[in-house]
Amino acid sequence: MKISEIFNLNKSQFELDFVDIDPEVDTPLFLDPYFISKSDTEFGRAAYILLNDFFSTLLSSLNNGNIARAQELFSYLGENNELCLGLSRGTPSGKGMGPKDSERIFKELLNSKALYSGLLSDIEDFRLFVRNVDRDKISDMTGNIIKSLLLQYTQDQCELLGIPLIDGVPTGYYWDLNTHSWENRYGKSFICYDRKILLVPKRFVSYSNEYCSEKYLRNFALNFLQNEHLRLNTHLVENRKDGTPFVTKKSIEEEEHISEKKDWLVEFTSRHREVFADFKENAIKAMKPVSNEELTDINLSDICLYLSNVLEQLPTGPNYASDYQHIVLGVLELLLYPDITYPKLEHNIHDGRKRIDITFDNCAETGFFYRLKTTYGISAPIIMIECKNYSNDIRNPEIDQLIGRFSARRGMFGISTSRKFENKQLILKRCQDAYMDSGNVIFPIEDADFITLLKTYPVEGRACVERYLQDLFRSIVVN
Repeated sequence: MKISEIFNLNKSQFELDFVDIDPEVDTPLFLDPYFISKSDTEFGRAAYILLNDFFSTLLSSLNNGNIARAQELFSYLGENNELCLGLSRGTPSGKGMGPKDSERIFKELLNSKALYSGLLSDIEDFRLFVRNVDRDKISDMTGNIIKSLLLQYTQDQCELLGIPLIDGVPTGYYWDLNTHSWENRYGKSFICYDRKILLVPKRFVSYSNEYCSEKYLRNFALNFLQNEHLRLNTHLVENRKDGTPFVTKKSIEEEEHISEKKDWLVEFTSRHREVFADFKENAIKAMKPVSNEELTDINLSDICLYLSNVLEQLPTGPNYASDYQHIVLGVLELLLYPDITYPKLEHNIHDGRKRIDITFDNCAETGFFYRLKTTYGISAPIIMIECKNYSNDIRNPEIDQLIGRFSARRGMFGISTSRKFENKQLILKRCQDAYMDSGNVIFPIEDADFITLLKTYPVEGRACVERYLQDLFRSIVVN
């Protein structure tokens, strides 16, 4: 059973920000540090700072000859069965990076020419240049290093969804940025089936197929050498029947005596740094977030129809305000993923004196939420949403309330949702006035808008959402 089923969340994977794992079996996904590096969010930036700090501390110890210290640092990277990610069979057991693996990989690192060539600039480079390191082990390393962030994320999602936490539980070792060492503490943890579970944002997992030694070897290194042999017209050049010259990758592999590809890639990269840079640039462009459809076999049309029906049947008024917030949260998660992540309900600001109903981190790499800053110059690192379970129109006080939540740090964009607008043109005019007066952008959205999008989304996907957001933006800012 998955987390959503065990705790009766009444939410599908489409409505959840984290990977809805089955605690009794690993899900074949991986925490990918190179993928995390793409994320311009608070979580992504903090995670990558931790990863780089650990890696630089490790390399510093190695370069200074403090092998014992380096080995101690490396020993904490093993055994992470709290994520339930990877390829182990049966109950998750940390098979990606066990204690023996940790010891063996450390020895491989010490013997690797990559260590002394300066090629290991990031922890993900282990996978390219160090023997016996693949996506399982990199995922486990990453999970241990950023465990403090995953723990906070898990606590926030459990609070969001009403999942109970157990206090006084040891966190297990995590990398501490202040002490540059491994630390352990006691706090609240998510316990399921008598063991700790760390929830992982689906926005930061991948199948980890892009940044790997095989793709680097075959699609970049060997391609480069093919072109070089053709340019120099070496003895490896053959001719097709029509006279076209060619060089096979197999002949290059034999010529280069490629038996252990990672060792060979170290030698090759030392001579051709520009090919490595090209590979890294292309890899990060090729990485795409996993889709909800890849994470679940639940029918999208059924989920959209269900959410539409729930919206139509929910009564208005303060007694159902919390229910309305949760429905809006799920609908936005479905419609706006993967451009948003890390939802929070009733987010406190100004030391608790003000609260925002819902916040999401803006992690868009393309599309409307990406263009807000890059094209339109409107800061929106956090998407702020106020939910009004009203049967009447929102007025200037509600608009002013949301504007009061804006700031240079949180951004100048928000969404105000309500059940039904009697005079939508008047509401749009109020939002236009707010933009003209302060440069703040507020999107008014009613149930009818959500229902229309939910009906169209299974057919058109993100295109219908992009069109809706762009049209609404134009009606407020341009008109």
